[in-house]
Amino acid sequence: MADRGVDLSALPKEVREQLAELDLELSEGDITQKGFEKKRAKLLASCLPNADMTLPDMQLSGGHSGEPTPSPEAPGPSTSSASRHHRAHRSGGARDERYRSDIHTEAVQAALAKHREEKMALPMPTKRRSAFVQSPSDACTPPDTSSASEDEGSLRRKAALTAALAQGLQSPDYWINRSVQSSSTSSSASSTLSHGEPKSQPQPPPQPAASVLADVLAHTRIENSVPPDVTSSSTTQDRGSRMDLPPAVRGMSRGQSRSSMLDTADGVPVNSRVSTKIQQLLNTLKRPKRPPLSEFFLDDSEEIVEVPQPDPNTPKPEGRQIIPVKGEPLGVVSNWPPALQAALARWGATQAKSPALTALDITGKPLYTLTYGKLWSRSLKLAYTLLNKLGTKTEPVLQPGDRVALVYPNSDPGMLWVAFYGCLLAEVIPVPIEVPLSKQDAGSQQIGFLLGSCGVSLALTSEVCLKGLPKTPNGEIIQFKGWPRMKWVVTDTKYLTKPSKDWQPHIPTANTDTAYIEYKASKEGTVMGVAVSKLSMLTHCQALTQACNYCEGETLVNVLDCKKDMGLWHGVLTSVMNRIHTITVPYSVMKACPMSWVQRVHIHKARVALVKCRDIHWAMMAHKEQRDTNLSSIRMLIVADGANPWSVSSCDAFLNVFQSHGLKPEVICPCATSPEALTVAIRRPGARGAPLPARAILSMGGLSHGVIRVNTEDKNSALTVQDVGHIMPGALMCIVKPDGSPQLCKTDEIGEIVISSRAGGTMYYGLPGVTKNTFEVIPVNQSGAPLGEVPFTRTGLLGFVGPGSLVFVVGKIEGLLMVSRRRHSADDLVATALAVEPVKTVYRGRITVFSVTVFYDERIVIVAEQRPDASEEDSFQWMSRVLQAIDSIHQVGLYCLALVPANTLPKTPLGGIHICETKQNFLEGNLHPCNILMCPHTCVTNMPKPRQKQPVDVGPASMLVGNLVAGKRIAQATGRELGVVEDQDLIRKHQFLSDALQSRAQTDPEHILYVLLNAKGVAVCTATCAQLHKRAEKITATLIERGGLNTGDNVVLLYPPGIDLIAAFYGCLYAGVIPVTVRPPHPQNLAATLPTVRMIIDVSKAACILTTQPLMRILRSREAAASVNVKTWPTIIDTDDLPRKRPPHIYKPPTAEMLAYLDFSVSTTGMLTGVKMSHAAVSTLCRSIKLQCELYSSRQIAICLDPYCGLGFVLWCLSSVYSGHQSILIPPLELESSLPLWLSTLSQYKIRDTFCSYSVMELCTKGLGTQTEMLKARGVNLSCVRSCVVIAEERPRLALTQSFSKLFKDVGLSSRAVSTAFGSRVNLAICMQGTAGPDPSTVYVDMKSLRHDRVRLVERGAPQSLPLMESGTILPGLRVIIVNPETRGPLGDSHLGEIWVNSPHSASGYYTIYGEESLQADHFNTRLSFGDPNTLWARTGYLGFIKRTELLDASGDRHDALFVVGSLDETLELRGLRYHPIDIETSVSRAHRSIAESAVFTWTNLLVVVAELSGSEQEALDLVPLITNVVLEEHHLIVGVVVIVDPGVIPINSRGEKQRMHLRDSFLADQLDPIYVAYNM
Repeated sequence: MADRGVDLSALPKEVREQLAELDLELSEGDITQKGFEKKRAKLLASCLPNADMTLPDMQLSGGHSGEPTPSPEAPGPSTSSASRHHRAHRSGGARDERYRSDIHTEAVQAALAKHREEKMALPMPTKRRSAFVQSPSDACTPPDTSSASEDEGSLRRKAALTAALAQGLQSPDYWINRSVQSSSTSSSASSTLSHGEPKSQPQPPPQPAASVLADVLAHTRIENSVPPDVTSSSTTQDRGSRMDLPPAVRGMSRGQSRSSMLDTADGVPVNSRVSTKIQQLLNTLKRPKRPPLSEFFLDDSEEIVEVPQPDPNTPKPEGRQIIPVKGEPLGVVSNWPPALQAALARWGATQAKSPALTALDITGKPLYTLTYGKLWSRSLKLAYTLLNKLGTKTEPVLQPGDRVALVYPNSDPGMLWVAFYGCLLAEVIPVPIEVPLSKQDAGSQQIGFLLGSCGVSLALTSEVCLKGLPKTPNGEIIQFKGWPRMKWVVTDTKYLTKPSKDWQPHIPTANTDTAYIEYKASKEGTVMGVAVSKLSMLTHCQALTQACNYCEGETLVNVLDCKKDMGLWHGVLTSVMNRIHTITVPYSVMKACPMSWVQRVHIHKARVALVKCRDIHWAMMAHKEQRDTNLSSIRMLIVADGANPWSVSSCDAFLNVFQSHGLKPEVICPCATSPEALTVAIRRPGARGAPLPARAILSMGGLSHGVIRVNTEDKNSALTVQDVGHIMPGALMCIVKPDGSPQLCKTDEIGEIVISSRAGGTMYYGLPGVTKNTFEVIPVNQSGAPLGEVPFTRTGLLGFVGPGSLVFVVGKIEGLLMVSRRRHSADDLVATALAVEPVKTVYRGRITVFSVTVFYDERIVIVAEQRPDASEEDSFQWMSRVLQAIDSIHQVGLYCLALVPANTLPKTPLGGIHICETKQNFLEGNLHPCNILMCPHTCVTNMPKPRQKQPVDVGPASMLVGNLVAGKRIAQATGRELGVVEDQDLIRKHQFLSDALQSRAQTDPEHILYVLLNAKGVAVCTATCAQLHKRAEKITATLIERGGLNTGDNVVLLYPPGIDLIAAFYGCLYAGVIPVTVRPPHPQNLAATLPTVRMIIDVSKAACILTTQPLMRILRSREAAASVNVKTWPTIIDTDDLPRKRPPHIYKPPTAEMLAYLDFSVSTTGMLTGVKMSHAAVSTLCRSIKLQCELYSSRQIAICLDPYCGLGFVLWCLSSVYSGHQSILIPPLELESSLPLWLSTLSQYKIRDTFCSYSVMELCTKGLGTQTEMLKARGVNLSCVRSCVVIAEERPRLALTQSFSKLFKDVGLSSRAVSTAFGSRVNLAICMQGTAGPDPSTVYVDMKSLRHDRVRLVERGAPQSLPLMESGTILPGLRVIIVNPETRGPLGDSHLGEIWVNSPHSASGYYTIYGEESLQADHFNTRLSFGDPNTLWARTGYLGFIKRTELLDASGDRHDALFVVGSLDETLELRGLRYHPIDIETSVSRAHRSIAESAVFTWTNLLVVVAELSGSEQEALDLVPLITNVVLEEHHLIVGVVVIVDPGVIPINSRGEKQRMHLRDSFLADQLDPIYVAYNM
C-alpha cells in the first residue's frame, strides 16, 4: 500500500515485488496483520534504515476492495512458501469467463500502477440515503446469467494486480478528502462520502498542490484558456445598490468559517461537502495533458466543431495488395446424397436403430434418445400433416415455399429436429426463433420485424412450450409486441397424422430454392433472416464433413444452440448427413452442472465436442469434483467463438487443467463463422506432436488505426490473437476495407473478411436493398478496377491473413466503435474493464459496451450490473480504475460508466445482455442506474476554441455610418403620443392619485372600484369610491395619531393580496408618508421568507409597519424569533378595527416630482432593489395604461397577480383609481385550492381584459389542461376574452403561452387573445399589448449567433433556431433604442444590444442607503456616446433587438416590434460566449419526461444544472447522461455538475421567475438535500 512515509518507486524491484506479495497474502487472509507488519518492517529496514514502519489502520481499509482485514488472532500459514502454495491451487479456479487473459491482466495492472503515485481526486457523487435501497428480493437473487454458476470463492484477486492497486489507491476517504489546500482556501472536508457521516481520520499535512492534485485520467483534454468567472456580474459596473439576500451561513464569525468553510470564488462562505468536491473537480480539470487545440474557431464561422488534424505519426499500411486466398478443393465423393432430406431418408430406412440424438434432463442425465428411424417417421408424419391436415383440400393453409416459425425451447432438441426436417420434407421454409417469454421481451419487436419481413403467419411449437406462453385472460396466446398475427400449431406426435400408403414426400435434387432461414441481429438491433438455399445447405455440410473429417457413426457432444449457427450446422445438419450420434447439452443443464459436457464426452467416448469459451471456462472452474474424467477420445474440440481474441487464454487454461486427463493439445480447433457466410474458417486437428500454430502479438495502437504491427515496445497494450485455421474447402477469400467501396487491403492492413463460396447464405429474406450491399460485393483493387465477376459475401469479421494463409480474426464489425477516426473493439474494452478485478463490484458476464453519438462523434458507454452487496465506495473506486485502465491501454476516454442493480439489464434468450435494448434504455432514460460516472471533459475533444473577445476598435460613430451605408436604420421605436391635458382641474386630478380618489369619492361615491373574490368565486369584499376614501382616511388618522411620523417617512405595508392593501396605500398618500408594499412572510415557512421581509424593512429604513392582526401575531411569535430579531421591529400598527376618525387634514404634495412610493423587488439574480416612483411618473404611467388598454369607468377587468411590485402593483392598486374601471381581484394563492377560479370568473363576469402572471398560467396549463371537458360542462366560456396579458419582466415564454392558447381553445379562448407585457426595474411598464396595435409577431433567431451577441433571423424549423415573440406594443409616450452596452453607441435594426428607454414614467432612481449617485446616474440618466447626445435614457439591463415589421400600427406606419432576449445580469459567460440560462433550461427540460423543472448557474467556470425529478427516485441517475448529452449537443457546453432534487426545490418568485442565485447559494451551502449530485469529469 503506498505508504506516505516511503517512496515505493525508489525501492529495488525485487523488494517491491516482495512487498506486493505480502500485500496479497494479507488480502487473501494468508497472514495476520501482525505478521504482515513485522515482515514489511524487515523488508523495508533492509533498504531504508530509517523508514518509519508503522502503517495507520485507516489505510488498510480501502486497498482490498472491501475484503475484511483478518483479525490478529485469525490462524493462517505465516510462511510465504505455504501461502504461495495455498494460492497456487486457488488460482486454478480464478479464471474469468470469455475475457480472461493473464497478459492483459498484467497490462491493466501496469497501467493502474502508472497512476499510483498520483492519488485520485475524483469527487464521489453525493447520493441521498433513501435512494435506491434494493428490495430484499432483489438483494438475494443472484442474476440468472452466465455468471451465476461461478464459484465466488475461486474468483480471487490476482497477485500482481492486487499489489499494484493496493499501492495505487488508498482508502476512498483518504483520496477523496485530500482537496487542494492552497493559501487562500483551506478545508477540512468534513466528509465527502456518499452519505456524509463524519469520519475521524488523521489529516495529511498540506502538500504542494501539484503533488496532491491527481490528474485522474491520463489525458484530461481541456483547453488552456479558461473563461473569466462571470457569476458575480456579467457587466463591469454593478447594477444599482443591490444587496445579496442573506445566505443561510452569514451568521458564522470569520474565524469559524476558516475551519469549516471554503471561500468560494466570489467570497461566499460555503459548507465544504459540496464545494470541496467542486474544488477537486476543478483541480482534476486544471492541467491539460493533450496538446492544445489548434487555432481554429473564427467568430463568424458556421463550423462549430474542432476538426482533428491527422497525426503525422499515425501508422500507415505499407505492404503490397493482398491476393485472394483459395481454400482446398471440395472433394467429389460418389455417395454424397443429392439433398439433405435424402440422407435422412437413407438412414431412416437402412439404419433405423442407429441413435441420432440424445437429449439430457436438467440434472444432466439422458432423457430420451431419438433413433434415425424415429426421426424419419416423425418428420414424415409432420410433413404430411402440414401439407394435408391444416385447412381443407381445396384451401390448404400451407403451400410449398411458405415460411413457418419454429418455437421450441433449447431443452427440447428432439421436437426441434423433427419440426426442422418435417418442414424440409414438406418443402416449407423453417425459421427457428427463440421462445418469447413475456409480452415485453427484450428484442421481441425485432423478432416481429423478422417474422414480418419473412411473411411468417404460422408457428410450430410443442404442447409444453405452448402451455408456458403468456396468455390473455380468456386463454388465447397474447399478441407479442411487434409480431404479425400468428396461428399456433402443436407438433407433438399424438397430434400428427400417419401418411396414407400412397403418399411420398417430394425430395428434389438440391437447387437454389431457400431451404431454411436463420435469424441474425444487426448492430442496430434489427433482426434479419439470412436465407440458405438447399444447395448451400448441402455444400456447407459437405465442406464441414471434409474440413472436420467426420466419419459415419461418430459421436458428437453439442453444447451450442441448435436453432442457429454452429449448433445447427454441425449438430443438426452435418450430423444427419454423416449418421452421427449427437448428444445435446442445453444451456439450462450447463447452468446447473457446468461439467456435464465433459462427463458426456467421457461416458460416450465422444470424438468431437462443439463448445464456446464460456463452456470451457465453466468446466475448468468445476473440474475439482471430477477426478476420473478422460478426454483422450476427443479428436476435435471445436471452439465456436474462437474468433474472439479473448478465447486464447480460455483454451490455454483448459488445456493446462485437462492435459493430465488425456486432452491432446492439437485437438483444440477454433473457428470463425458469420450468419451470412456460414463457416468462414476452421482449424484442422494437427498431427500428433506437431508444433502448435504460432500466435500474433499485435499492438493495440496499430489495431486502432487498422494496421498490423507486431507489438515490441509496450507490452501493456498488446493483443494476443490465435489463428482460426484455414478457410473452408471450395471457398475464396479476400480482405477489403470495412467502410466505403470494397477496396482490397494491403497485407499489413486489418479489413473485413469477404468470402465467395457455394456454401454461404444467399440473401436477407425479403430485404433486397440490404442484401445487395452484403451478398453481392465485388472487391476492387487500388485503381478501382473490379476483381472479376464473382460476387463475395461480407462476413462482418475483421481480420487479416497471416503466414501460411492462416486466418486471424481480431474483432467484429458489430463490436466496432469508431471514436475520433480510430477503431476500438467492444470486446477488448470489456476485457480491460474485467481485468480490473471487479469481483466485489460487478457480475462478470453482465457487462456491455456500446457507443452513442453525441456532438459529432461516437462516445463510449460501459454498463454493468452491480452486485447487491457492493458498497458505494467499492463501486466508485472500481469505476475510477476502469477509467484509468482503458485510458492507458486503449488511449481512449470513456464518456459514461453506469452500474445498474443486479438482474435489471435486458437479456437475450440465451442469457447474454441485449446490447441494442440496453443502449435504447440508456438513450431514453429507462436504464435506472444505481451508480454513474460521466467523463465528458476527458473524451469530448472536438469542442470549438473558446471565443476571445476582440477589443472594440470600431467606434460607435463608424458603426452608425456603417449601418447607414448598409441601408439599415437605427434600431429605435416609439409608442403613440400621450396627448396634452388642457384643463387645469384635470391636470390637478391627474397629477396626484390622492386627488383622483377624493374627486371620485365626491362625484361618483357609489361606483364600485374593487371586487375581491375568495377560492369559491364569491365576492368577499367590495369597495366603492367612497368606501375606499373613508377607509384610507381612517388609516391616515391612525398614522398621524400613533405613528409619530414625519412627512416623507417610509411605511411598510404588510398585507395579504386584497382591498386592505389598497386602502393602506391611499392612507399613506393622504398622510404624506411613503408606502412600501412588502409580501407577507409565509406562516409555514418563516425561516425562508421572514429574513427577506426583515431586510426590506431595514433597507427602506421604515418608521412604521401597517399590517393585519394575524400577521402582527406572526411577526412577534416565537417561530419568528428563531429567524430574525423580533425585538427591533419598528412600530407595528394593525389596521383591522380602526375607530371612525377623520384626519385633521389630507396632505398635498408641493410638486409632482415628490416621491409617491417605493417599489422593492428581488431580482432573479437574488438582488434586492428598491426604485423611487414620483407622483408624476405614477400618473403618467396610469394614463399610458389607460390609453393603451382603453380603460374607462364602464369597463371591468380581472387581475390574478401578486400586488407587491412592478406592473402587478400598479394594476392592482393604482390603475382603477386613475381610470375609474372596476377591477375584479383574484389572489393567485386562491388558485392552489381552486384551480378553475380565474377562468370561471372570466366566463361568469364576461371579462374582456384580464391580467395574470406566468405562474398562474402555468398552474392552469398543468392542472386544467386535461380537464377542458369538465370546464365546458360547468359552462365556462372564454369567447368574451379579448386580451389576456401576462405581466412579466423577462423574455416571453412562447411555449407556455402557446400551449395555454391551444388547450383552452376548446372553451372558446381566441388564439389572438394571449399576449405579454414587459417591464424592468428602471421602468415598470415598457410594452403591453393594447387594443389598437397589430398582433404580436414571432421571429426565429439562430442560437449560435445569439451566443456571439448577434441576431441572425432564420426560417421556422431551422436547426438551432429559437422562436422569440414580441413583448407587446410599446406604451404611449415611451421611446426605446437598442444600444451597444460597451460603446454606448446606437445599433442598427435587428442588432442585439441593451434596451434603453426614455419615458416620463421611468423611476427616478434606486432607493439607496449609501447614496451611490454615480450608479443611479448611470442607470437612470444616461446619454448615448454618439448620435443624439442630449436625450436622457434609462438602462433596463435587458438584451433585445427591434425589428421593423410589415404590419401597420394604428397611425398607419410600419410597426416596430421589440423583442426581449434576456437579462444581462442573468447571462452566463462560458467559453467566451454569452448564454441565457432559459435556453439551456429549455433543452434540459426536454431531455426526459420526469424533469419537472430545471435551473442552471455557473460556479467558478463550471456549469451546474439542477433538475427537479417528478418521477420515482430510481430514475434520478437516468437524467445525468441525458442532461449532459442535450446540453453538449444543443449548446456545445460540458455540464460540470448535475444535481437531481425533489419537485419544488428550485425557488421561484411571485412573478414565476426562477431565483437562480438563491439556488446557487443553497447548493454551495449544502441546503438542497439533493437526491443525487453527479460530478462530470
